[in-house]
Amino acid sequence: MKYILIVVLFIISLSVGAYFYLKFDKRKKFFSALIMLAEKLSVEINFSRERLKVLIENFDASSRKNLLNVDEGYLAYLNKSAELDSKEIFKNAQVLKQEEKDFILLFLKTLGRSDVENQTKEIQNFLKRFQEMKEVCDGEFKKYGSLSLKLSVVAGLFFAIILI
Repeated sequence: MKYILIVVLFIISLSVGAYFYLKFDKRKKFFSALIMLAEKLSVEINFSRERLKVLIENFDASSRKNLLNVDEGYLAYLNKSAELDSKEIFKNAQVLKQEEKDFILLFLKTLGRSDVENQTKEIQNFLKRFQEMKEVCDGEFKKYGSLSLKLSVVAGLFFAIILI
């Protein structure tokens, strides 16, 4: 019975560490995908002059899953089936901070509001800020992501040693 308790506590400890590791990893992947989307929009708006809805729908499927359904919420807004509301857009993006959500919402609100030249300039400005946010996320991931896994292993071993 004692060994089962040790194993359960070790698994719980590892689960907590993995949760925080995945949280930082999701943030990092989200901003990478958002940067890719902004770059694609910047290029495609200039050259193909395709509609915004089509551009977002044709975005790479592997990168879309990292956007935490923010793109789906925006497409629902473009289809006029939902409002451009922070709660609706970011309902699956709990890993983002409120100021990041506000800035991304501002980015989504400005899409399609001006002519091609000004739109491209705006996207480039947002892109610079997204890259800064990604650098912060990369730093947090390097610092806290691996730290949370290591601490969870140490905590699990600590509980095991105490119970033995």
